[in-house]
Amino acid sequence: MAEQEILRFSTEPKLGPSGEVGSGTRLIVMGSPALTEGFALIGFETWPNATEDDVEKLLEELERGKEKALVLLEPGLSRCPSGRLSRVRAESPRIVITEVPPLQAPGDYHPAVEDLVAKVLGHGALEKET
Repeated sequence: MAEQEILRFSTEPKLGPSGEVGSGTRLIVMGSPALTEGFALIGFETWPNATEDDVEKLLEELERGKEKALVLLEPGLSRCPSGRLSRVRAESPRIVITEVPPLQAPGDYHPAVEDLVAKVLGHGALEKET
C-alpha cells in the first residue's frame, strides 16, 4: 500500500510518486507587518498590509494552479465577506485557511468557532471555571 501524504509543510521542490518534480505546500501569512515579519523568520511567504482583494487574488491563484497551501489570516481578513474565501474553506482539500490572533490585542481575540460553540452548547460552555 502506498504511503499517503496529506500535507507536506515544505516550500522546497519535491519528487512526486513517479519521479516528476512537484512543489511542496506553500506557507502563507497575511496581516499586519509585525505579524508577517515574525512568520517570515520561519520561512512563510508574507503579505504585510494585505487587503481583501489580495486574499481574493491569492486564492484564485492557488485554485488555478491546484496548489497546496496553508494560509494564515488575521481576523479582519479571515472574516471578510468573500464568496471565494467561504467556498475555499468549505470545498478545497488542498488549501487550509486558519485565523491567527492580532498582535495588538491578543487578549481580546475570540475565534469564530466560539460563536458556534455558544449556539450549540450555550454561553456557559465558554466560561472559565474558578
